[in-house]
Amino acid sequence: MPDDEGHPDVAEMELGAVLSALADPLRRRVVRELATGPHGAARTCSSFALPVSKATVTHHFRTLREAGLIRQVDRGNSRMATLRREDIERRFPGLLALLAAEGAQDA
Repeated sequence: MPDDEGHPDVAEMELGAVLSALADPLRRRVVRELATGPHGAARTCSSFALPVSKATVTHHFRTLREAGLIRQVDRGNSRMATLRREDIERRFPGLLALLAAEGAQDA
């Protein structure tokens, strides 16, 4: 059962939900930026400069959180997102490496 903030436990992370979340290029970009950034880095949603409305940004981050890809915590009047790197690697080994490789091809 997800916690009070909607973060699923590792065992509850489902491949279908993760793949659905990553199907969107903007959400995939968020995860890729977190995966290739400093380990444990926490970023605000606005730091990703997604070219969509604030409501759509909120939707994208909720989708990532509910799939188990990110953890969000409140920091005053903003929310910080961190990648659940260890949980993802434990549940879906190699997934983050695939995303990082995709980003390297785009560069």
